[in-house]
Amino acid sequence: MSVIDAFLDALWLEQGASDHTLAAYRHDLTAWQQHLALQEEDLLSPAPERLALWFEARREQGYQLRSNARLLSTLRSFYRWARLQGHVISDPLAEVKLPRVVPGLPNTLDEAEVERLLMAPDTATPLGARDRTMLELLYACGLRVSELVSLTGDAVNLRQNVVRVRGKGDKDRLVPMGEEAADWLAHYMKTARPALMSDPTKPALFPGRSDKAMTRQTFWHRIKAHAITAGISRPLSPHTLRHAFATHLLNHGANLRVVQLLLGHSDLSTTQIYTHVAQARLENLHAEHHPRG
Repeated sequence: MSVIDAFLDALWLEQGASDHTLAAYRHDLTAWQQHLALQEEDLLSPAPERLALWFEARREQGYQLRSNARLLSTLRSFYRWARLQGHVISDPLAEVKLPRVVPGLPNTLDEAEVERLLMAPDTATPLGARDRTMLELLYACGLRVSELVSLTGDAVNLRQNVVRVRGKGDKDRLVPMGEEAADWLAHYMKTARPALMSDPTKPALFPGRSDKAMTRQTFWHRIKAHAITAGISRPLSPHTLRHAFATHLLNHGANLRVVQLLLGHSDLSTTQIYTHVAQARLENLHAEHHPRG
């Protein structure tokens, strides 16, 4: 087993890292290892100045500071683990520093745009009913796309209108879905889901092919197609409706701590970015509508 594989196994076992996180770590570490190989250096014994030189080259190639900061975080985690395991005596990147990255405001949609996006699927078809239900749940519950596509039928409680979500680190949380999303979900499970599955007893709530759970990538393509139908031209991300969920709750007076729990954030500071989004929205409304704006 390679040292990278051993590190990723440790991340999965000790921290419950998701497949998406593990893939990102593998990508970063492999790129670093390949760069070192071109310099005839080993992953476990790079020259102290090598990373700074590589970062400078990456900046010249157009990589943003945020990308390098994420890469540095990956490498620091790896070398911290390697030192604890005795693979290296000291952290070769201990003195490498990058300027602090100020979090950008997440891209989101206003309430009218969300409404148009939700209305875009053709709900007269089983596929359209499935997509409408997924969009409704995504917005009503503030789910990550990975959480949405991995839902199973037994995670849904239509009597209490809640859904059990397995988030990062395999932590479960109960999230209320609201009447509108619950109505769409009940309709979908009664009519569209049986039509889409050759074996409706299979666990996937939202099937793709062969009765298996839809992939994140497939659903992301569906969102982009529906955005075109809805006439939404601004850039979207897989988290767009999650961002809209949090921002709109805060705009309507929700408590930040409540939003944190609904999103499944372990740290309140992660949720606080949405207070900046709400503030920016208020400032834009003031500038647009106030006579002295």
